[in-house]
Amino acid sequence: MYQIDVENKVIVNTKTNESVAFGSKEGFKILSDLWLMSGWDTKYVYSFSWLGRPVLQLTDDMVRIQEVIFDIQPDVIIETGIAHGGSLIYYASLCKLIGKGRVIGIDIEIRPHNRKATEEHFLYKDYITMLEGSSVDETIVQQVRDMVKPGEKVLVLLDANHFKDHVLKELDAYSPLVSVGTYIIATDGIIKMVTGLDRTTPDFSWNNPKDAALEFVAKNKDFIIEPPTFPFTESVVEEMVTYWQGGYIKRIR
Repeated sequence: MYQIDVENKVIVNTKTNESVAFGSKEGFKILSDLWLMSGWDTKYVYSFSWLGRPVLQLTDDMVRIQEVIFDIQPDVIIETGIAHGGSLIYYASLCKLIGKGRVIGIDIEIRPHNRKATEEHFLYKDYITMLEGSSVDETIVQQVRDMVKPGEKVLVLLDANHFKDHVLKELDAYSPLVSVGTYIIATDGIIKMVTGLDRTTPDFSWNNPKDAALEFVAKNKDFIIEPPTFPFTESVVEEMVTYWQGGYIKRIR
């Protein structure tokens, strides 16, 4: 579909014969989308760690959520989906750096070796609580509610089961905890974009977090889909390079 002409610094759409400059924001968008899709097939995000624990996230997303956390200064960060515990450690390290906040992680199964490694991490005791169980089980949801004090500022990241129905249930369960001006983030909307590649099934085209986010905001007028603006930029690029496509759901009232 695209021909990349490095010598002439253009990218040509072979179907339409239209071209864009290699260094334009349009050119960057094409190249970054291709890079994201290649990264999906190669499992590029499965190659990073944070302070000793694997963190299965795109590095761009980690830097961008750091910007959001520093701006918002949440009292509580809730994450569904723990895996190796690396993202919990990452958020805990940010809480330590800014001198505020704690982290609640939820997973339907916390494997013993991951639990042990996370609980033995030097950041765990002061900053992290882990709950084992389905993120949409009412008992787990109530436990989380009970752990949030009145008036605390809450940020939520949904990174467990990415099927649309499950994400919608999570959005319904945890959105009431989200503070005005902050976010509940349905991560990994990229699965809609990569439908047809390896490690996908045809239903990814609709059975994904991005479509769940759209359906949620259509029914909940207190929320909008609004990715955060860059706090600093000298770039022509205006959009995030992200796996969390369409997932930044902001509470506006």
